[in-house]
Amino acid sequence: MSIRSLFVIALSVFGALAVTAAQAQDSRYGGGPGGAVECRSSNYAFQRCEVPWRDARIVRQLSNTQCVRGQNWGVDRHGLWVDRGCAGRFVDARGGYGGDYDDDRRGDYRGDYRGGGWQPGPGWNQRFTVRCESYNGQSNYCAVDVGGRGRVYLQRQESSSPCREGYSWGWNRGGVWVAQGCRGTFTVDRHW
Repeated sequence: MSIRSLFVIALSVFGALAVTAAQAQDSRYGGGPGGAVECRSSNYAFQRCEVPWRDARIVRQLSNTQCVRGQNWGVDRHGLWVDRGCAGRFVDARGGYGGDYDDDRRGDYRGDYRGGGWQPGPGWNQRFTVRCESYNGQSNYCAVDVGGRGRVYLQRQESSSPCREGYSWGWNRGGVWVAQGCRGTFTVDRHW
């Protein structure tokens, strides 16, 4: 048996233990089917949490690291996963979960569950800066939720290599990417 196979088996066993702990952690929200499950990326490591759902939504962020779907959390055929420091409380995306999550310690993630889908709370639409750097010409992705109607601008180039949008830097709803030695400070106009 290869070292890689042993590593995969060890991760699976560890993941199963962590899933049990994650589901038991939050009896307030009923952990498991129909309830919320906490899933955490400890030490910025990949973590899988088994859930019986086909899709999930985050209802409360528990980490300082911003959780961005498709970047550091998601759902695949093996279940819910988190990575790179994301920790959150997740529920079945299909179900109408009526929990009150206004006890969140970060006002920008308080949402409104009334009237259909989730909406961010007041203070979510804002302007802020993020630094993103490409070292040794390597590509780098800086995850930050820009929002569906947000925009990113290069505020200040900090490298001798040129930062040209679409060539050595760009952005999408999930964050900013840099490449070919571009390093800079970017202004994010986050808008839902």
